[in-house]
Amino acid sequence: MAAVKDDFINLSDPCVLAVVGPSERYLAMIEGAFKVLVEMPGGGLVISGDARARQKAKAVITTMADMYDQGVDIAEADVRRLINEPQLTGQSGHSSSAPSVPLDQRNTIVMGRRGAIAAKTAGQAAYIHELARNDLVFALGPAGSGKTFLAVAHGVSLLLKGAVDKLIITRPAVEAGERLGFLPGDLNEKIDPYLTPIWGALDDILGAQVLAKKRETKEIEVAPLAYMRGRTLSYAYVIIDEAQNTTRMQMKMILTRLGEGSKMVVTGDPSQIDLPNRGDSGLVHAVHLLDNVEGVGKAELKAEDIVRHELVARIVRAYDNEFKS
Repeated sequence: MAAVKDDFINLSDPCVLAVVGPSERYLAMIEGAFKVLVEMPGGGLVISGDARARQKAKAVITTMADMYDQGVDIAEADVRRLINEPQLTGQSGHSSSAPSVPLDQRNTIVMGRRGAIAAKTAGQAAYIHELARNDLVFALGPAGSGKTFLAVAHGVSLLLKGAVDKLIITRPAVEAGERLGFLPGDLNEKIDPYLTPIWGALDDILGAQVLAKKRETKEIEVAPLAYMRGRTLSYAYVIIDEAQNTTRMQMKMILTRLGEGSKMVVTGDPSQIDLPNRGDSGLVHAVHLLDNVEGVGKAELKAEDIVRHELVARIVRAYDNEFKS
């Protein structure tokens, strides 16, 4: 029987801690996926097992180490995706024999409070590319695929660099039959419940104090879709979230608000239309109508791009398969 050999990866102690994960969870995932043993003798990691299995595990670990070096906050979803998508692993400053895939394909957008915010999948990287080269981008995809979070991160990066003067966030208030008029409070109090995911993303990126200050100075503005009529949005980054619930007339209205120096991202999930007549969705209509218009980009995220619990991707696929059958 051939002797089992070891590979040693030289890593700093902080990098080792990032790679092994909370309670060594990430190491357990790698060991289970590739049937290897990963140990921490000090100064790095030792991988034991079959030669091919060692090579695969080493490619994942070295890519994780590169992510740490670049300031990316490694999450369980990253580890799971690197294990399941070998093309995302690549050659690094930490020696590896895996095929090279440049890490700049991760397209770091902005530094958040917990590290760099970057694409975690090939679909997300393609989405960021569309955001960078087009003034209007439609982002379609299931919940958890990053379409809203990455739009917010990109908008914040432009705001912090001074490329735009303000970040404007809007969405239709169509939730289980409710309307803004039935909610108590002023404008912000009425619309805020609908924008909880976006405020969470902004808090993750900017922190509560900076976010509060930018809201106070109107650099970050929230406005219901109905209140956008008649405005010209110049030097602004505009996010229309949950756009599958806009009507065709609402979509035309908001798209024609674009002014000089502005960019717009329209996000939505066509499978989650809450309008009484699903055929009225302004998102579905606009994506088809503007498909070949210069300056308009489109990103279609899939279940494979979901970075929440792995069960979410399975649930999305199950529903997609049902609708197709």
